[in-house]
Amino acid sequence: MTTHAACPRCAFDTVRTLAASPVAGVWLVRQCERCLYTWRTTEPVRRTTREAYPEEFRMAPADIENAIEVPTVPPLRQP
Repeated sequence: MTTHAACPRCAFDTVRTLAASPVAGVWLVRQCERCLYTWRTTEPVRRTTREAYPEEFRMAPADIENAIEVPTVPPLRQP
């Protein structure tokens, strides 16, 4: 499900709901469609709202475009 709410990290206006708590209405896991920041709605305000998100961790579109590629997780070692 996609909603229109600002991402705390990059202020993109579209986030989607990835998961909901087994008990209805307790929490949701949301993810920004631009920067992929993911959070649970029960986290502190500094993690869930743009206004309270620490400025040193905020991202602009240029930051995202120029970010280095995140390496893939290697396969598990076999015993």
